[in-house]
Amino acid sequence: MTHTLRRVPRAADRPGRDRRAVRISAPADLQPGRHTGPPPRIAVVGGGIAGVTAAVALAERGMAVDLFEQRPHLGGRLAGWPTELRDGSTATMSRGFHAFFRQYYNLRALLRRIDPGLDVLTPVPDYPLLHDTGHTDTFAGLPTTPPWNAAAFVMRSSTFRAADLRTIDRRAALHLFDVDVPRIYRRLDHLDARTFLERIRFPPSAHHLAFEVFSRSFFADPADLSAAELALMFHIYFLGSSEGLLFDVPRQPFPAAVWNPLHDHLHRLGATVRTGTAVAAVVPGQQRRFTVMADDGTTAAEHAADAVVLAADTKGLQRIVSTSPTLGGQDWRRRIARLRSAPSFLVSRLWLDRPLNADRPAFLGTGGFGPLDNISVLDRYEDEARAWARRTGGCVVELHAYALPDDADPQRVRARLAQEMRRVYPETANAAVIDERHELHADCPLFPSGGFGDRPTVTTPDPCLVLAGDLVRVDLPVALMERAATSGFQAANALLAQWGVRGHDVWSVPRGGRTTLLRAMSAMSAGRRRPVKPRTPDTATPSAPPARTSTPVAPVAAEPPSAPGR
Repeated sequence: MTHTLRRVPRAADRPGRDRRAVRISAPADLQPGRHTGPPPRIAVVGGGIAGVTAAVALAERGMAVDLFEQRPHLGGRLAGWPTELRDGSTATMSRGFHAFFRQYYNLRALLRRIDPGLDVLTPVPDYPLLHDTGHTDTFAGLPTTPPWNAAAFVMRSSTFRAADLRTIDRRAALHLFDVDVPRIYRRLDHLDARTFLERIRFPPSAHHLAFEVFSRSFFADPADLSAAELALMFHIYFLGSSEGLLFDVPRQPFPAAVWNPLHDHLHRLGATVRTGTAVAAVVPGQQRRFTVMADDGTTAAEHAADAVVLAADTKGLQRIVSTSPTLGGQDWRRRIARLRSAPSFLVSRLWLDRPLNADRPAFLGTGGFGPLDNISVLDRYEDEARAWARRTGGCVVELHAYALPDDADPQRVRARLAQEMRRVYPETANAAVIDERHELHADCPLFPSGGFGDRPTVTTPDPCLVLAGDLVRVDLPVALMERAATSGFQAANALLAQWGVRGHDVWSVPRGGRTTLLRAMSAMSAGRRRPVKPRTPDTATPSAPPARTSTPVAPVAAEPPSAPGR
C-alpha cells in the first residue's frame, strides 16, 4: 500500500493559490467511501483541533465514534466560553488570538465541512512588527512568491542596511532556502534557534523582528527551540509557500464560528460527543480491543472501543499513558514521558472605555517591550467585540506574553503588559478598564534542540492506537494548528486502513526549497552529493499502516522507527 504524492496544477483542484502545493493522496487500493457492515467503534480522546479532525474524518467513513473531552466545551486551546462583564453584558472569552494562515490547507478543509465558502473568516490586511527602537516592518503589499517576497521585504525594511547585509553568513542562511522534512532535522535539530540566528549574523533589530517573533509563536524562547523548527516555520510561512504571510481570523468567537457547527456536524454523522468527561485510562477490553475508563464528574463509566485516538496535550497524554500500563512498548512509553511542555504564556483581555486610534492594526507583533509579544484589537475583526465597542464607545484589546520565566509573578506580568500597551498605544494612557480577564497556561508542546528523536509519530507500536496533536511528529512541512489538523487526518487514515477503508487526502506547502539555484548552493555548502530536486517521501505517515484485517489486529511488539539521524 502506497501513498501517492503529486502536485496538482489545476486551480480548481488546489486548496489555495500556490501552484506548487502538494497533495498526499490516500492509498488508492483501499475501499472508497464509507465502511460497510457493522461499524468499528473508535474512541477519540481530546476535543481540540486534532481530536475533532480525527473524529470527523472517521465518522465520515462510517465509523462509530465516541469523542471524549474533559472540559465542558470543544476546542482545546482554541476554545471559547461565556463570561459576564461588570457592565452586565455577556462576552465570549478565549485563550487568545489565533491566525488562520492561508497555507493551513488541512485545517481549512475541516472548516469547509461546516462553511464551504469559509465565509466565517475575514482577512487581516497587515501584520506589522514594531521594535522599541522605532523600527517597524510590515508584510502588506509584498510579493507572495519566494524568493521575491524575501527580497522585497529586505529592500524596503528599515531594519536592513546594505552594510548589514554584507555581514550575513550566507552559508548558514542558505539552510532557510533548502528545507525539507525530515532532513532539516538531521541538519539543524542539534542547534537551538538562538545559536542558529547568531550564526546567520543578521543585524540585531532584524534578528528580533524577523526571527524571534516567529520563534516565540511556538511559545518558546529561541534558546529553548530547535533551529530546525525555526527553519521549518520560515519555509511554511515565507520562503517555501506563495500563499503569503498575511492571514484570516474568524469574524465570530470560536464557539460560534467553529466548535458549535462542528459539534452539530459530528452529531449528524452519528458520532457521540462527550464533553465534560475525563478519560482516566485506556486498558485491555473484553468485548472489544480496549476499554476506555471515563468519568463525567458524577459517574465513572467504561466504554468499549476497537481502536483509540489519543489527541490530548503533552501532560494529558503523559497522564493517560502513565495510568494505562499496557499501552505501547517500553521504549515508546519512555519517549512519551520525556516530552516537555513550553513555558507558560499569559493572555490579558481588557475592555477599555475609549477607542484606539483609527489607524491601529488588528494585530501588532512587538519586540523590546518587556514581556509584551503582541497586541490584538478584537473590535477590528470580531463581530461580538465590535458590537460591544459600538455600544459603549470603548474597545477590546488583548495582550500576549509568551515564554514566561518559571518564577514570573502573574500579577506583575499583567501590570507590565498594561504598562507596555500604554507605551505602544499612548492613547490608552488615561483609559479606564471596564473589565478584564486573564488566562495563564503552560500546555503547549516544546520542541527543544535535540528533541526530534523523542517526538512520537502518529502510529504507535499498537496498530489500533494512534496519536494526534501538534506535539506529534508529522513528516510534512506543517506547524501549530495545521500540524494538529494534519495529524488528525493522518491518525484517522491509519485506523481506516485497518478496516480496508480509503482515508482522506492531505495537503502541504511544497516539501522542499522552491529555488533550484539556492537549493544547489545549500547542498554544496553542506558538502552533500545529491540531486537538488527536493526529496519527497512516499508515505504520508512515518511508517505504513499494518496489513488490514476485517477485525482489529493484535498488538505488534516492534517499536516504530527512530527519528532519522538519532
